[in-house]
Amino acid sequence: MPRMLDVSDEVRAEIGDEEAARLLAGESAPGSYDCTSCRTPGDSEQERTSTVLFIGDETAVLAFAHATCLPSQVVQVTEEQLQGAVRSIGAVGGEPPQQVQQPVPQPYQPQQQAQQPPNLVPEQAVLGVTSGLVLIQNELHPALVVEPTAPVARPGTLGSGDDFLPLLIEQGFMPMTELAAVPPVLQGWSVLLAAGQLHAVLQPNPNGGRPVAWWQAHQPLQVTDGWRAAANKHQQVLMFAAPVGSVGRQPREDLMRDALDKAAANGKLVSAALPLAGI
Repeated sequence: MPRMLDVSDEVRAEIGDEEAARLLAGESAPGSYDCTSCRTPGDSEQERTSTVLFIGDETAVLAFAHATCLPSQVVQVTEEQLQGAVRSIGAVGGEPPQQVQQPVPQPYQPQQQAQQPPNLVPEQAVLGVTSGLVLIQNELHPALVVEPTAPVARPGTLGSGDDFLPLLIEQGFMPMTELAAVPPVLQGWSVLLAAGQLHAVLQPNPNGGRPVAWWQAHQPLQVTDGWRAAANKHQQVLMFAAPVGSVGRQPREDLMRDALDKAAANGKLVSAALPLAGI
């Protein structure tokens, strides 16, 4: 039976017209599946379903998602992340995504120091990332708070200043003086969730093509069920960034919110809403 599948031009270019035709005809696509974003059941015979192709260093995995959760797209991840996600899905009883047999191009090689954003943070600085829920206009939003462990100098300079926020503002992040409204969506950036775990923050590739990792976890970070539910509801994550020493690693969400409010009032906070990607 034909499937109600969305196969984007980007996915079709990777898997080939023949495999795309087999998917649309129902020959290689499952009828029922677990959505790679919200992890709830879906049925490609009854509802629009997106094909999402995850490409690692040596492996490509084709997964399925509710079209209301994710658009059909190609996402570049590391081989370790990809295999870890497949193992995680299998461990919770879900149907593993399909391994795509045909070779795929590899235009992007992951950074060796995964926590360091390319061309942004010097060697001595590491990004600390904290997840939590933030209340804005009486609604809870999933948030990531990013703070480096040392001042960030502009690439190519020898100064001792901290250019972390100016560099992010140049990328499109907005300065905040208070957490009164949800920041605008920053196109081209996204947050990658894999099997319910946080893997990376992706940014546009300066050379064109697929997004690259701005921040990437050495080991996938666990998020709470409430955080994941809010992310699936809004289909985006709010990212807040502050210079070293402005927010700190707060043990509770109320303390994190207080620290964010103080950083914003002191002119030391930028933010953006990043669309959600996942497997």
